[in-house]
Amino acid sequence: MALYPTRNTLPEEIRLQSINLLGQSLATAIDVQRHAKQAHWNVHGPNFIALHLLFDEVHGASLEWADLCAERIVALGGTADGRVEHVAKTTPLNPYPLQVKDGAEHVFALAAALAAFGEQVRGAIKASADFDDPTTSDLFTEISRGVDEYLWKVEAHHRSN
Repeated sequence: MALYPTRNTLPEEIRLQSINLLGQSLATAIDVQRHAKQAHWNVHGPNFIALHLLFDEVHGASLEWADLCAERIVALGGTADGRVEHVAKTTPLNPYPLQVKDGAEHVFALAAALAAFGEQVRGAIKASADFDDPTTSDLFTEISRGVDEYLWKVEAHHRSN
Protein backbone atom coordinates (compact mmCIF):
# COMPACT_ATOMS: atom_id res chain seq x y z
CA MET A 1 0.00 0.00 0.00
CA ALA A 2 1.38 3.39 -0.98
CA LEU A 3 1.05 6.09 1.65
CA TYR A 4 0.24 9.69 0.96
CA PRO A 5 2.91 12.18 2.01
CA THR A 6 2.55 13.43 5.57
CA ARG A 7 4.73 15.12 8.13
CA ASN A 8 3.57 12.62 10.72
CA THR A 9 6.79 11.50 12.38
CA LEU A 10 5.77 7.90 13.06
CA PRO A 11 7.97 5.58 11.02
CA GLU A 12 6.30 4.30 7.86
CA GLU A 13 6.41 0.68 9.10
CA ILE A 14 4.42 1.62 12.21
CA ARG A 15 1.97 3.72 10.21
CA LEU A 16 1.34 0.79 7.85
CA GLN A 17 0.69 -1.58 10.76
CA SER A 18 -1.70 0.91 12.34
CA ILE A 19 -3.50 1.52 9.05
CA ASN A 20 -4.02 -2.23 8.69
CA LEU A 21 -5.52 -2.55 12.19
CA LEU A 22 -7.63 0.56 11.71
CA GLY A 23 -8.89 -0.69 8.34
CA GLN A 24 -10.01 -3.96 9.90
CA SER A 25 -11.83 -2.09 12.65
CA LEU A 26 -13.35 0.36 10.18
CA ALA A 27 -14.90 -2.50 8.23
CA THR A 28 -16.22 -4.12 11.40
CA ALA A 29 -17.63 -0.83 12.73
CA ILE A 30 -19.47 -0.32 9.44
CA ASP A 31 -20.85 -3.86 9.70
CA VAL A 32 -21.98 -3.18 13.29
CA GLN A 33 -23.79 -0.10 11.92
CA ARG A 34 -25.67 -2.25 9.46
CA HIS A 35 -26.48 -4.88 12.11
CA ALA A 36 -27.85 -2.18 14.42
CA LYS A 37 -29.96 -0.58 11.70
CA GLN A 38 -31.29 -3.98 10.61
CA ALA A 39 -32.37 -4.62 14.20
CA HIS A 40 -33.79 -1.09 14.50
CA TRP A 41 -35.94 -1.46 11.39
CA ASN A 42 -37.25 -4.95 12.11
CA VAL A 43 -37.73 -5.29 15.86
CA HIS A 44 -41.18 -6.32 17.10
CA GLY A 45 -42.59 -7.19 20.48
CA PRO A 46 -43.50 -5.76 23.85
CA ASN A 47 -40.19 -3.87 24.26
CA PHE A 48 -40.39 -2.41 20.77
CA ILE A 49 -39.87 1.27 21.47
CA ALA A 50 -37.05 0.80 23.99
CA LEU A 51 -35.18 -1.55 21.64
CA HIS A 52 -35.96 0.52 18.55
CA LEU A 53 -34.36 3.56 20.21
CA LEU A 54 -31.44 1.61 21.69
CA PHE A 55 -30.59 -0.01 18.37
CA ASP A 56 -30.56 3.44 16.78
CA GLU A 57 -28.15 4.62 19.51
CA VAL A 58 -25.84 1.69 18.71
CA HIS A 59 -26.02 2.66 15.04
CA GLY A 60 -25.03 6.24 15.88
CA ALA A 61 -22.18 5.15 18.12
CA SER A 62 -20.83 2.77 15.49
CA LEU A 63 -20.86 5.63 12.96
CA GLU A 64 -18.57 7.51 15.35
CA TRP A 65 -16.31 4.47 15.81
CA ALA A 66 -15.99 4.08 12.04
CA ASP A 67 -15.27 7.79 11.66
CA LEU A 68 -12.51 7.65 14.28
CA CYS A 69 -10.85 4.76 12.45
CA ALA A 70 -11.21 6.33 9.02
CA GLU A 71 -9.85 9.71 10.07
CA ARG A 72 -6.85 8.13 11.81
CA ILE A 73 -6.11 6.07 8.67
CA VAL A 74 -6.04 9.22 6.58
CA ALA A 75 -4.01 11.12 9.19
CA LEU A 76 -1.38 8.38 8.94
CA GLY A 77 -1.22 8.75 5.15
CA GLY A 78 -3.54 5.89 4.22
CA THR A 79 -6.84 5.61 2.38
CA ALA A 80 -9.95 4.73 4.35
CA ASP A 81 -11.98 2.04 2.58
CA GLY A 82 -15.62 1.94 3.61
CA ARG A 83 -16.97 0.53 0.36
CA VAL A 84 -19.68 -2.09 0.76
CA GLU A 85 -17.76 -4.73 -1.18
CA HIS A 86 -14.65 -4.20 0.95
CA VAL A 87 -16.62 -4.35 4.20
CA ALA A 88 -18.33 -7.56 3.07
CA LYS A 89 -14.94 -9.19 2.37
CA THR A 90 -13.21 -7.87 5.48
CA THR A 91 -15.65 -8.05 8.38
CA PRO A 92 -15.25 -10.92 10.83
CA LEU A 93 -18.90 -10.67 11.88
CA ASN A 94 -21.42 -13.32 10.99
CA PRO A 95 -24.16 -12.10 8.65
CA TYR A 96 -27.14 -10.63 10.48
CA PRO A 97 -30.04 -13.13 10.49
CA LEU A 98 -32.69 -11.82 8.11
CA GLN A 99 -35.76 -13.53 9.59
CA VAL A 100 -35.31 -12.23 13.15
CA LYS A 101 -38.35 -10.28 14.40
CA ASP A 102 -38.65 -10.74 18.16
CA GLY A 103 -36.85 -8.26 20.36
CA ALA A 104 -35.00 -10.94 22.33
CA GLU A 105 -33.64 -12.44 19.10
CA HIS A 106 -32.42 -9.02 17.94
CA VAL A 107 -30.81 -8.42 21.32
CA PHE A 108 -28.97 -11.74 21.04
CA ALA A 109 -27.82 -11.05 17.46
CA LEU A 110 -26.67 -7.48 18.09
CA ALA A 111 -24.95 -8.45 21.35
CA ALA A 112 -22.98 -11.10 19.45
CA ALA A 113 -21.82 -8.50 16.92
CA LEU A 114 -20.82 -6.03 19.64
CA ALA A 115 -18.96 -8.73 21.59
CA ALA A 116 -17.00 -9.76 18.48
CA PHE A 117 -16.14 -6.14 17.69
CA GLY A 118 -15.09 -5.58 21.29
CA GLU A 119 -12.75 -8.55 21.10
CA GLN A 120 -11.24 -7.28 17.85
CA VAL A 121 -10.70 -3.80 19.27
CA ARG A 122 -9.07 -5.12 22.46
CA GLY A 123 -6.63 -7.05 20.28
CA ALA A 124 -5.92 -3.87 18.33
CA ILE A 125 -5.23 -1.96 21.58
CA LYS A 126 -2.54 -4.45 22.49
CA ALA A 127 -1.10 -4.79 18.99
CA SER A 128 -0.79 -1.04 18.40
CA ALA A 129 0.81 -0.57 21.82
CA ASP A 130 3.22 -3.43 21.08
CA PHE A 131 4.46 -1.85 17.85
CA ASP A 132 4.69 1.55 19.54
CA ASP A 133 1.77 3.62 18.29
CA PRO A 134 0.25 4.89 21.55
CA THR A 135 -2.06 7.34 19.77
CA THR A 136 -3.75 4.59 17.76
CA SER A 137 -3.83 2.39 20.86
CA ASP A 138 -5.59 5.21 22.73
CA LEU A 139 -8.11 5.57 19.88
CA PHE A 140 -8.88 1.85 20.13
CA THR A 141 -9.23 2.22 23.92
CA GLU A 142 -11.85 4.94 23.37
CA ILE A 143 -13.74 2.72 20.95
CA SER A 144 -13.48 -0.24 23.32
CA ARG A 145 -15.11 1.74 26.14
CA GLY A 146 -18.02 2.62 23.87
CA VAL A 147 -18.45 -0.91 22.54
CA ASP A 148 -18.43 -2.34 26.07
CA GLU A 149 -20.99 0.25 27.19
CA TYR A 150 -23.39 -0.57 24.37
CA LEU A 151 -22.88 -4.30 24.81
CA TRP A 152 -23.91 -3.84 28.45
CA LYS A 153 -26.98 -1.81 27.46
CA VAL A 154 -28.07 -4.33 24.83
CA GLU A 155 -27.45 -7.32 27.08
CA ALA A 156 -29.45 -5.66 29.88
CA HIS A 157 -32.53 -6.23 27.72
CA HIS A 158 -31.68 -9.90 27.35
CA ARG A 159 -31.47 -10.45 31.08
CA SER A 160 -34.84 -8.80 31.63
CA ASN A 161 -36.70 -11.06 29.16
